[in-house]
Amino acid sequence: MNKIIEVKNLEISFDTFAGKVQAIRNVSFDLYQGETLAIVGESGSGKSVTTRSIMGLLASNANIENGEILFNGSDIVKKSEKEMQKIRGKDISMIFQDPMTSLDPTMPIGRQVAESLVKHTKISKKEALKQALELLNLVGIPNAEKRLKNYPHQFSGGQRQRIVIAIALICYPQVLIADEPTTALDVTIQAQIIELLKDIQQKMNSSIIFITHDLGVVANVADRVAVMYGGKIVEIGTAREIFYNPQHPYTWGLLGSMPTLESTGKRLYAIPGSPPDLLKPPTGDAFYPRNEYAMKIDTEKEPPFFDVSPTHKAATWLLAPQAPKVIPPEEIQIRWKKFKENAFGE
Repeated sequence: MNKIIEVKNLEISFDTFAGKVQAIRNVSFDLYQGETLAIVGESGSGKSVTTRSIMGLLASNANIENGEILFNGSDIVKKSEKEMQKIRGKDISMIFQDPMTSLDPTMPIGRQVAESLVKHTKISKKEALKQALELLNLVGIPNAEKRLKNYPHQFSGGQRQRIVIAIALICYPQVLIADEPTTALDVTIQAQIIELLKDIQQKMNSSIIFITHDLGVVANVADRVAVMYGGKIVEIGTAREIFYNPQHPYTWGLLGSMPTLESTGKRLYAIPGSPPDLLKPPTGDAFYPRNEYAMKIDTEKEPPFFDVSPTHKAATWLLAPQAPKVIPPEEIQIRWKKFKENAFGE
């Protein structure tokens, strides 16, 4: 498969009144043609900052201190804002979490969907509106032709998210970044949006980066999964490898804390402690203060990636040849089993 995006050794910091926050620390991954890569982790793990750097949408106090972001072989990091404006919305688009903050309340939705097409191509506004109508029908807006002149407040939450998806897709981008697009929606609408994205991806053969903290969503949408913690990727593999053979203790904790149909009335597992302070990143493995299996080396030296399979690797000293054999607690394994049965039907 062709690589659409290659992120290499990316390091991003933010200047704050308290000091320099090391938000992204040596992150590398690839995105292939037609695949969906999910990036998961707790709030503050670096998911959104990583993907916003691909869009060139970092805050003014952000510094890309090292690394490359290659899009079709060209380094985005070195491009000017004017050059990024030609890429953003046309070749790489983003679906944001809250559609009400993404949509202009003063502009009819037909014009909002067509706007990017008018900007990036030479077609007329009339033709752009025609294509906007086709896309609104594709994403499932009822009576789309009659509603082109309606404003965002005249639509439901699920319909607004569909409109945001239409805006992101209007130029048929090669890469679609979905930043927790279903978080603000109820479960039924979530399922509809996920199915919509999968259907559109098949029709357009686009590549998707899907940011979420909901592993239930990941099981239904992702080909590969990258797990982030403390500004780093700590495990990456195919969806089945991450769900069936997780290797990093943090991934164990994420999977163990997922509710299942059988967990009603039961206390959910919670990872002890808090994420690291990235003003002063810890020496060694950033997860060691929360890791009940941490060894002395975890406090002294950052673990490299160990290969589990050709497509699966994890950064944990537990995979070192000399490390003791450790298996996750029975409580977590039971939750995995139930979750996998619900998610994969197995």
